[in-house]
Amino acid sequence: MTELLTAAQMRRIEQAAIESGAVTGLELMERAGAGVIKEVLNWRPELAMGVHRASVLCGPGNNGGDGYVIARLLEEKGWEVDVHALGAPQTPDAQAMAAKWGGEAEPLTYATWRARPDADLYVDALFGTGLTRAPEGDLADLLRYLGGSGGDYGFFHPRLVAVDAPSGLCLDSGRVLAGGYVAPGSSPVPLAGLTVTFECPKVGHFLADGPEACGRLAVVDLGLSKWRGIDTMQENKSTVRPPRIHLVDQTAWAAPCPNDDIGHGLHFGKLKGQKFDHGHCLVVSGGLGRTGAARLAARAALRVGAGLVTVAAPPAAIPECAAQLTAIMLREVATGDDLGTLLEDERITSVCIGPGLGLDDQAAQKLARVLNSRKTAVLDADALTLLAEDETLRAKLHKKCILTPHGGEFRRLFPDLADALLHPREILARERDAAQKEGGWGALAGLPKLSDVGHLSGPATSKVDVAMDAAEQLGATVLFKGQDTVVADPGRFAFVHAAVYGRSAPWLATAGAGDVLAGLIAGRLAQMPAYPTFAGRDMAWLHVECARAFGPGLIAEDLPDILPQVLRDLGA
Repeated sequence: MTELLTAAQMRRIEQAAIESGAVTGLELMERAGAGVIKEVLNWRPELAMGVHRASVLCGPGNNGGDGYVIARLLEEKGWEVDVHALGAPQTPDAQAMAAKWGGEAEPLTYATWRARPDADLYVDALFGTGLTRAPEGDLADLLRYLGGSGGDYGFFHPRLVAVDAPSGLCLDSGRVLAGGYVAPGSSPVPLAGLTVTFECPKVGHFLADGPEACGRLAVVDLGLSKWRGIDTMQENKSTVRPPRIHLVDQTAWAAPCPNDDIGHGLHFGKLKGQKFDHGHCLVVSGGLGRTGAARLAARAALRVGAGLVTVAAPPAAIPECAAQLTAIMLREVATGDDLGTLLEDERITSVCIGPGLGLDDQAAQKLARVLNSRKTAVLDADALTLLAEDETLRAKLHKKCILTPHGGEFRRLFPDLADALLHPREILARERDAAQKEGGWGALAGLPKLSDVGHLSGPATSKVDVAMDAAEQLGATVLFKGQDTVVADPGRFAFVHAAVYGRSAPWLATAGAGDVLAGLIAGRLAQMPAYPTFAGRDMAWLHVECARAFGPGLIAEDLPDILPQVLRDLGA
């Protein structure tokens, strides 16, 4: 699968290639500039014909050097090109490319840039991966204008192509490094129609605000694959190997698990054996009137290939389940002790607990029995709330568990880690609200004002960072849900599955969809109980694939029903 890099890792790869003598920095810059133009013409083929005007914004570093290459190559194609420079080039390679460009570069200010004629193409080559702090003042005003939200409403952003990243976006986190006032509904970074990055996508292209800011993403091969396997240590963690982060895309379908003894990746062929050879998944249900979530999970588990699935429900809830389920078996489980006895069956290979479970003492006892059994378990919904409230339960977690929190559940489980994903201004606003509620307006006198809070600096903490920290703390896999789902292994590696760009499926934001995902993971783990991280990786992808196949109007019940068609189309 595609590796996602941090900015520091990308710099180390480039430096290793240059130090080897196989390539120079200038050669890489030429490849990058030519690659941007090729991707622009793929994106907007009409620009390949006739004479057009481009406005190129160049920063002082190597991203600006790429901009000077783009300006020169466009001019050689007969374009009219304006270059606006944010100061003189500061790196030797950028200086060389500015000299090779040879044209006049006007100082970049909001006023001078706005005074130029309208262009057919705008190129943001200001910062790229090198941005560590928020643009301010005149430049911030210009970026807001480029984003379509500044003075005179800016311009229609599909004319903007960003080199590596829209300026103001942290490529380690996908978070916007922005300060000052930004009007509601406006963008503090340029919203690009196309973003062109190099060699590998970066983490921030797929997390948080990255996809919206980047528009469409293209990756230009610089010929550096030989150096990707080197120890690309992060500069701020030089004594440890940095985590490996991979993007979950369609190649997951054929990606094997370590020591894979069940076939390759998402292989669902049942070539031999009977139902118990394909695993038995147990789904623990809540009481009467609360069985819907467990039933969704159970149907998903059976559809995805578990040999058999049993719903364990309190006696009063059995008729409700029986009225809805046929191929799924039922067992009466009134107490934690009843569940503990059921879990002694060695043929049960995975457990799903949490959807509709409840938060009473019996629910906590059932969760304790599941954890004590040391069986592979998917912990979702109410199980996560119980874990957040009870350190004794939390201490029972083990490496065969996978937790599947959404943002609110993650905050309950890991409040300090969740705070790291907030802007300092958001944290202060929360503190001020709490102080006012407790002590009235007078309690605000000793607290800083929101306007006094500094900007977010980079590299900013990412969703990958906090998910991996959480997994390491618990010694269990953490699947942090969202449009940018992160599946983090306690061994300090992670997978990102982002339902963005061509995989966007906004209709998946519907009640019960998370219960179906929990069931998919549990059903997969019934067949491969040793690999919770890889089951999470694969099922996050398949969950979105089902939503994309169904389309708008999706409700959670549709996901298990569309799964056979999706699997057939994939040749499973």
